[in-house]
Amino acid sequence: MKLLSEDKLGAASIDSVKLSDAKEWALRMQEKGVAYNTICNSKRSLKAIFYMAVQDDCLRKNPFDFPINEVINDDTVPKVPLTPTQENELLDFMQNDPVYAKYYDEVVILLETGLRISELCGLTPADLNFEKRFVNVDHQLLRSTEDGYYIEAPKTESGFRQVPMSAAAYEAFERVLKKRRDGRCIEVDGYKDFLFLNRDGLPKTAVNYDAMFKCLAKKYNKCHKEPLPDVMTPHTMRHTFCTRMANAGMNPKALQYIMGHANIVMTLNYYAHATFHSAQEEMERLQAKAKTTAEAKPEPAAESAEETKAA
Repeated sequence: MKLLSEDKLGAASIDSVKLSDAKEWALRMQEKGVAYNTICNSKRSLKAIFYMAVQDDCLRKNPFDFPINEVINDDTVPKVPLTPTQENELLDFMQNDPVYAKYYDEVVILLETGLRISELCGLTPADLNFEKRFVNVDHQLLRSTEDGYYIEAPKTESGFRQVPMSAAAYEAFERVLKKRRDGRCIEVDGYKDFLFLNRDGLPKTAVNYDAMFKCLAKKYNKCHKEPLPDVMTPHTMRHTFCTRMANAGMNPKALQYIMGHANIVMTLNYYAHATFHSAQEEMERLQAKAKTTAEAKPEPAAESAEETKAA
């Protein structure tokens, strides 16, 4: 709605919009610097809106029924996960850096749980079950310039889940609670005592972490031969977690549940990041398992002399 309100298309009469107008809109959006995926999502919504107009006989054809890649180029920078080496070196760097050491536990938790950043921001002590070792995910904390802080349910029904705590995540959460300082007495839609606060004592949101990861990558790359991926955001940690679990051979349905994916196809896409080494290790693991199973089978008992004679 904001993009439309700032563009001349938003003020146009719906029956006056032609195919050329729709294509020009896409070009204007890209020239304005709007991300390719955002343009695609906006076009999808507009196509659905104009489809309703066609059904209501307001239009004869849908002006947004065209392939977007025929009009604008996909300039999206590929999002890739951290390699195991990058993951270890990044954590070592953060742990020993005077500026970024304070973010160490948050990054560990992201890497060990695969939480969305808005889900991490919404966590309170009530969401942590240390006895059964899981994180209860049933809300996310967001912030807009107009409305301020607000709580939303997970993106889909699949987003409601209990994410197991690894040993590293368990220890990181314990450290967070131990070092946690009191923030402002702020309550958002019934939730309070948020775990992660900014310097003003207010709950952190995605924008805080986006800025932190950008500066972290810049500083890390200055002293490491292998640079971090071009796109370094909180989602890179989620991407890394899912890829690591897929390469380790986790059952796809179990991984889908932990990630909160509504569609198994989204989860299976992470298996595409498997490397030759991970594929080779999986083959060797299965071959070793088959060999062990075969060796464990009891051999047929030898017949006694009496049984042989009787036969």
